[in-house]
Amino acid sequence: QVQLVESGGGAVQAGDSLRLSCKTSGLSFSAFGLGWFRQAPGEEREFAASITPNGDTAYYAHFAKGRFTISRDNAKNTVYLQMNSLEPEDTAVYYCAAKASYSGSDYRVYDYWGQGTQVTVSS
Repeated sequence: QVQLVESGGGAVQAGDSLRLSCKTSGLSFSAFGLGWFRQAPGEEREFAASITPNGDTAYYAHFAKGRFTISRDNAKNTVYLQMNSLEPEDTAVYYCAAKASYSGSDYRVYDYWGQGTQVTVSS
């Protein structure tokens, strides 16, 4: 059974940092591309960042470039999202997702999802 479990969310002030983690189990981790997405109330789920199965290439949404860093540890079956200089507009539920041999930005393609972790940024 495939499981993705996010952690690391919380309530912070603008300008603070958070590091999200997504621990996976039940899949061949090193064969999967991984993505981070977010969804604010009333909004569509949107792409934040993704990383290729071997970790050599990362992709970022425009709002994430320069502030967010995605990384993975294939030995720990875990993907991370380091978020710096957080803004109130970053408030959302953040989800990790996995798809074999895919690391694009289309959330509809991903097969496996975590339950999400809430990030709240106040001004």
